[in-house]
Amino acid sequence: MAGIDNIRSSHSPLNTSRSSAKAEQSKSSDTQTASNTRSVKQDAVSLSDQGKAIGQMQSQMASKPPFDSAKVQAIKDAIANGSYVVNADKLADNMIRFEKELGDVKQ
Repeated sequence: MAGIDNIRSSHSPLNTSRSSAKAEQSKSSDTQTASNTRSVKQDAVSLSDQGKAIGQMQSQMASKPPFDSAKVQAIKDAIANGSYVVNADKLADNMIRFEKELGDVKQ
């Protein structure tokens, strides 16, 4: 079966006079639209003082590391030297609380 390029090459050239006229109309329409757009007022946004404060806090938080590297290093050192103690009761309580919270979310 012949490809689309082969089909076109076997036919006479397409008449483009209509498409040129449409292109000119489109250009004219675009120019009118552009000139109409220039006369339209621009939108504006203003933030409240609370919104600005929240934005500043977000910027401050984003500039800080997401964890306390000194605390992480202290825990690593404690694990390495064997002095890190796990409170099994507290760990179990937290696991149960987490599972209950997770169960509430699923339902």
